[in-house]
Amino acid sequence: MNFRSNIMTETPDMDTMGGRLLRARDAKSMSVSQVAERIGVKTQTILAWESDRSEPRANRLVMLAGFLGVTPTWLMHGIGQAPVDTAEDAATINAEISILKNHHEKLGNRISNLEDRIAALKAA
Repeated sequence: MNFRSNIMTETPDMDTMGGRLLRARDAKSMSVSQVAERIGVKTQTILAWESDRSEPRANRLVMLAGFLGVTPTWLMHGIGQAPVDTAEDAATINAEISILKNHHEKLGNRISNLEDRIAALKAA
């Protein structure tokens, strides 16, 4: 049997529409006021959408989806193209790797010191 995934077989994102909107905006590293200005609504309107106090009309929903790089279906129902986080780049990842390597080296030194102490205790 050849099973193909489609929009009806995907596991939906169980967040609310407001939560998905907030995550999509964050993935684009945009402020509420930047998004509001871009689609022509008040900042308070975006905040109301993100807190699930109201929902955008269809035309605004389509504008939001296009601007944020997601599908309207994902914004509404959690099914479809989710946001891609562009904030994380190679420099951020390399910085994290550097920190982990430093911790790894310190841990290795600490282990060696403890092994030396055990050896000294056994020799005594």
